[in-house]
Amino acid sequence: MSTLTEPFTVSFVLRALLGGVLLAAVCALTGVWVIARGMTFLGEAMSHGMLPGVAVASLLGGNLALGAGLSAFAMAAGVNALRHSREFGRDTSIGLLFVGMLSIGVIVVSHSRSFATDLTAFLFGDVLAIRTPDLLLLAGAGTVVAVVSAVFHRPFLALTFDPRKARTLGLRPGLANVVMMILLTVTMAVAFSVVGTLLAFGMLIAPSAAAMLVARRLPAVMATSFLIGSAATVLGLWISWFAATAASATIAAVAVLIFFAILGVRAALAAARRVPRSVPPLEGSL
Repeated sequence: MSTLTEPFTVSFVLRALLGGVLLAAVCALTGVWVIARGMTFLGEAMSHGMLPGVAVASLLGGNLALGAGLSAFAMAAGVNALRHSREFGRDTSIGLLFVGMLSIGVIVVSHSRSFATDLTAFLFGDVLAIRTPDLLLLAGAGTVVAVVSAVFHRPFLALTFDPRKARTLGLRPGLANVVMMILLTVTMAVAFSVVGTLLAFGMLIAPSAAAMLVARRLPAVMATSFLIGSAATVLGLWISWFAATAASATIAAVAVLIFFAILGVRAALAAARRVPRSVPPLEGSL
């Protein structure tokens, strides 16, 4: 038993565990809305679009999470400004901004003397390098996201399932959309500090997608997503310790594997019971 718990007796692994759990909480509150609203591609693009801000912050000696947040916000603002364009679809604007931001980031990083090291850290992160200030940042971001999510729960719900009804009820869907984009920006920025830009998207989407397979009501989906994200953190750190693999990547991979494991179990049960395999729709009440 002592061998199994050995990794979690080390201080930096314990900080990584706490950071991963805090990140799981933040992603659970945001990831469900991202999937329900069909904003998955935006989340993916934003995770790559953070690179320019992170790279500039690194070269200037500034706060990397702040740089990531500013870059992600610029990405979100650009998408929001182009979403009503009649010349091309929303996916086109997201794709163009995604490639443009990523290209700028690589160009900036390429001017750094420690190009390979910096780029690896930017893209894949290092959860084992989390410090106390990082934990405080995650805790603060989690508190803000939780409070805003509670205050805007009804507007978010109406915006997701019936925007016309949201206007009728005076819930201001335009404002709700902006606030949701800001929450996504904050989530991606703090996720970067734990698992890097590329893997941040996995932690945002995988636990929430898995939770939607086993729960229907939004509060239950969010709670389940948090549990799955926390489990992925524990298992990922444990596997990383004994298999000598990259901790951040292992955590993200475990989260994705949990999703496919749940999906496989659902498919097997559906085949055994001869019932449709479709994912039940989310439920919410205004």
